[in-house]
Amino acid sequence: MILAVREKPRLAPVEPTSRPRRDNRQSAEMALFGIYEISKILNAPIRLESMLANVVNILTSFLAMRRGMIVVIDDAGEPEIVATAGWAGEVKGRPIDSLPQVVIDRIVATQTSLVVQDTAVDPLFVGTAAAHDPSRVSFVGVPIKDDLKVIGTLSIDRVWDGSADIRIDEDLRFLVMVANLVGQAVRLHRVVAADRKRLIDERSRLEKALDEKPKPNRVRIGAGGIVGDSPSVRRVMETIAIVAPSNTTVLLRGESGTGKELFARAIHDLSGRKNKPFIKLNCAAVSESVLESELFGHEKGAFTGAVALKPGRFELANGGTLLLDEIGEISPAFQSKLLRVLQEGEFERVGGTRTLKVDIRLICATNRNLEAAVARGDFRADLYYRINVVPVFLPPLRDRPGDIPLLARAFLDRFNRENARRLSISDKALDLLGKCYFPGNVRELENCVRRTATLSRSDTIRRADFACAHGECLSATLWTGAHHVTADEQLTALKRGEALVPGLRPPLQPARAPQPDPAPDEAPVDGHVCEHAGADCPALGHRAGEKERLIDAMEKSGWVQAKAARILGLTPRQIGYALKKHHVELKRF
Repeated sequence: MILAVREKPRLAPVEPTSRPRRDNRQSAEMALFGIYEISKILNAPIRLESMLANVVNILTSFLAMRRGMIVVIDDAGEPEIVATAGWAGEVKGRPIDSLPQVVIDRIVATQTSLVVQDTAVDPLFVGTAAAHDPSRVSFVGVPIKDDLKVIGTLSIDRVWDGSADIRIDEDLRFLVMVANLVGQAVRLHRVVAADRKRLIDERSRLEKALDEKPKPNRVRIGAGGIVGDSPSVRRVMETIAIVAPSNTTVLLRGESGTGKELFARAIHDLSGRKNKPFIKLNCAAVSESVLESELFGHEKGAFTGAVALKPGRFELANGGTLLLDEIGEISPAFQSKLLRVLQEGEFERVGGTRTLKVDIRLICATNRNLEAAVARGDFRADLYYRINVVPVFLPPLRDRPGDIPLLARAFLDRFNRENARRLSISDKALDLLGKCYFPGNVRELENCVRRTATLSRSDTIRRADFACAHGECLSATLWTGAHHVTADEQLTALKRGEALVPGLRPPLQPARAPQPDPAPDEAPVDGHVCEHAGADCPALGHRAGEKERLIDAMEKSGWVQAKAARILGLTPRQIGYALKKHHVELKRF
């Protein structure tokens, strides 16, 4: 016979006994003390199985029962953990002898308590050991819930001995309270277990990433398509990451070919305006009259050829970012017009009278020495202060030699995609590129890679395929050894209040030495060398090798790898690989 939870069970009349009946006050005190003892167990830092077994042990002390059982089910509704007095463990498909699966399913499906006065005559217990028990056995089971979801059952068996002090309704309320506490404990353990597994997986992933050796063909590409992993590039990217979220004007400074447009795009992509327009204009590419129309736009009929209204770059960039490249090339007359727009955020189209207001993020770029231009009177000081809010100095390629192989592979990959080729480049060819001076910076490197790839006769670009191997290096003609002021030199001079004016240095005279016949990939470099070449340029016969430069940097840094990495423009990990590659033994002090 199955009774609903709200129905008070009807007990058969029994003969009076001498055992006194429990009063309500005593029952309440025992229940409160039992809840207290169980809560202490549930807060103990032990395994879930042991905790549940201890809860059942406590129940035996407060309830007149023969057997207690806690069953925790998985997401599929199958028993996962079974805990009885003195034992607990995973089920793993083993049937529960004393508790039929149909009883568990009934409690889970109805989400209500189940009371059976006599298991011997109840159809739910047919075929079980309880059905053949000569004693009269009653059953009480309650659901264990996690919010609204049933995650298990708590049940007890008791042998009915005719005792009058047994109150099933009181025991049922007590079991419901215990089941609620157990449900919270099971949920907490599952959350902790999930977090532990996530942290272990994350740690394993990070350890695997740290142990993984960098692949020679891997190209590191950052925001805006910037390729590079050298300390100087990382410093610039860290500055950009700080500046990008604001609306502050940024002035990108660096030599021609250092990728000022790419860094400007990175600032835009990292800002809150990334979904708005990114408009750019090269101020040196247009004349002053055309520049005004390009920036401010013009009305129909404003001048000959103005057949329709044309919005300017300021209007097109409204809400987004405007890049003014080569800002140092605009004339003093136009500088005053530009200053008003930057200060007030308003302008009129050429030939128009209506004032327009715009909201833009301004980024300027130049390779000129603006301080010297201000000193000469070629650049307005007030405009200089307006655009030079956050100056960012971009490193020349010679200050980041560790990025040259990455850039070369990136340019070769782009060439392969555009021309449906499958060219590769040898390590020794990359080593040669890494020692070149490249006054034209990234633009010159791309030109060198594309030219060599176009003229390559095999699927692998080798050392002998480059123009300097045949005396055809264009830099020897284009560059005469002008000393390019580095970003660090500019910053140091500006801190001293000096204006830098680039000077000239005499070209290096090569000293060639005879060499034995090398392998095809190590063919000697013949012909005239680049006049801009430094001491490590591969065109020089007396150049220092990679091992010699490495040892020299380690000596200068006191054999501290991090300092040597800064001297060579590499990362400490690259220094470590180079030391192993050349079998250089570290000196200990």
